[in-house]
Amino acid sequence: MKYKRILLKLSGESLMGSKQFGIDNQRLANYAAEIKEIHEMGIEIAIVIGGGNIFRGVQAEEGGMDRTHGDYMGMLATMINSMALQSALETSGLQTRLLSAIEMKAIAEPFIRRRAVRHLEKGRIVIFGAGTGNPFFTTDTAAALRAAEIDAQVILKGTHSGVDGVYTADPKIDKTATRYDRISHMDVITKGLKVMDSTAITFCMDKNLPIVVFDLLARGNVKSILRGEQIGTLVG
Repeated sequence: MKYKRILLKLSGESLMGSKQFGIDNQRLANYAAEIKEIHEMGIEIAIVIGGGNIFRGVQAEEGGMDRTHGDYMGMLATMINSMALQSALETSGLQTRLLSAIEMKAIAEPFIRRRAVRHLEKGRIVIFGAGTGNPFFTTDTAAALRAAEIDAQVILKGTHSGVDGVYTADPKIDKTATRYDRISHMDVITKGLKVMDSTAITFCMDKNLPIVVFDLLARGNVKSILRGEQIGTLVG
C-alpha cells in the first residue's frame, strides 16, 4: 500500500444524501462499509467531519449572530455528525474512538495526541470532533492540524458533488475546465482554487503533507488511492 496511516476528511453535506438537511442513514452505511474494507487492508484511519449539513458559523454571522458564538455551535454540529458515523462504523463491527477538541465527558474522550496515536496503533478508527476547538478555524484546518499531529501520510478529501478532483475552474459552470492530475500547494493558493481554505493549504504546504481530492461517492476510489492508482487530484 502507498499509505499506511491516512486522515479522511468528509464534509457535513456529504452525509445528507438525497436529503436537504441532516443525515441520510443509507449514506452513512455506505461510508461505513467502504471504511471497513480499507481497515481490513491494515490501514490506520482517522476521520474529520464538517458540520455544514446542520449548522455553519458563517451562516450565523450573516444573520447577525456573533461569529464566535456561531462557530462554537458549528463545532457541536460536527460532534453530532461524528457520533452518527461512529454508530454506523460500530454497527459494521469496527472499534472506534471519538476524540473531541472540546471537553464532553459523557460522549467523547478529550483530544490527546499520544492517546489518538495509540488508538490508531491498536487498529481503532479515530474520529476527531469539534474542529480545532477554536472559533474562526474551519474543519479543513482541523483536518490538516490533526493529520500533522498523528503523522498521517496523506489527507484524503472526499467530494460529493460529482466533481472528481481539482479543476482549472468550476466544471459545473465552465465546460472547458480541465482536471489537474497533480498540482502543488502553492499553485492552489496562487490560482485561488477551492480545495481547502487557505489556512489549511498553507499549513499542509509547510508540513509537506499531500492531499488527494477525489469523488467519495464512487465506490472503490479510496482503495484505489491506497494502492497508488491515479484517482482524482494529488495536491503536493
